Amino acid sequence: MQIVNLLITLDFPYIQSLKGRRKILNSIKERLSKLNVSILDISSEYPKEGELAVVFLSLGEEYTHKKIQNIEKILNRYFSDIEYSISYEIL
Repeated sequence: MQIVNLLITLDFPYIQSLKGRRKILNSIKERLSKLNVSILDISSEYPKEGELAVVFLSLGEEYTHKKIQNIEKILNRYFSDIEYSISYEIL
């Protein structure tokens, strides 16, 4: 069994306040929580950028890639206007 640590960096060019960013991040966290992952908002004070740390247990590399693909599908389907990048490490 492996621990996967994922970092999702998001760019919000049209958001003007921390409250607006928080609303979108909470929506993303709610959608991703259905995938049985732990999520933490580690964003800085700048409202146009956000970061989410996602952690989950994996049974192997194939399972890890499927889970990451599911996360990308959710982001692309429900939040297509937001630019993001995903980096991860397997521990």
